[in-house]
Amino acid sequence: MSLKDEAIEWVRNYFEKNGNPQTKAVIGISGGKDSSTVSALCCAALGKDRVIGVMMPNGVQSDIEDSKKLCAFLGIKNYTVNIADAYNGLTRSIKDSLGADEVPAQYRTNTPARLRMATLYGIAAMEGNARVSNNGNLSERLAGYFTLWGDGAGDFAALANLYVDEVVELGLSLGLPEELCHKAPSDGMSGKTDEDNLGFTYADLRAVAEGKTSGMDEAKVAVIKKRIETMDFKKQLLNIPCFVPSIRK
Repeated sequence: MSLKDEAIEWVRNYFEKNGNPQTKAVIGISGGKDSSTVSALCCAALGKDRVIGVMMPNGVQSDIEDSKKLCAFLGIKNYTVNIADAYNGLTRSIKDSLGADEVPAQYRTNTPARLRMATLYGIAAMEGNARVSNNGNLSERLAGYFTLWGDGAGDFAALANLYVDEVVELGLSLGLPEELCHKAPSDGMSGKTDEDNLGFTYADLRAVAEGKTSGMDEAKVAVIKKRIETMDFKKQLLNIPCFVPSIRK
């Protein structure tokens, strides 16, 4: 069975066991390869009428047209909820309570992610009979490149055991446009790609995780190993039903 067929079967089985023929998937749409692939996967498994996309800019999102393009391409119901008022209001209240003038970088990075997950669950509650997707992939999980109780939350995780290159493979096999599948992941805030922020490529991360480090720079290998080890506690907290492809079993 192909990776695509295995993934479709897993999503279909998850919804059969944890819902009914009307249960919907609620997916945060960033315009990147992960959310695009999960959306296409859920459409293939459930039908587009049971898939809801949610775009959640924090003020202005420069690449939101990619998110809109995906929703139009798949023909899925979608909502746009700008979280700027919620973020600014919460930040103002916290700063006033603490008597603080500024908030640290960790707050600016993690708080929007947690507000977005709260938004997804809010829409799931309003829609009724819905399950929220976790869109994270294995590369991000190993590097700890996600926010606990933010984009690290969700009801089901279809990509959690797929490396970035496998997500690309799956997205293309599902018929997604190449520009969405090959889009460089970024946090949407720093102007840098995820790999820029991490200081190494996801290809290098996979090589280290699989013990295929022959010819690699020893210092880089050491940095990646330390990153994987120190971030393992975050991965262990993700107790979400995950698709495990046969290549990982």
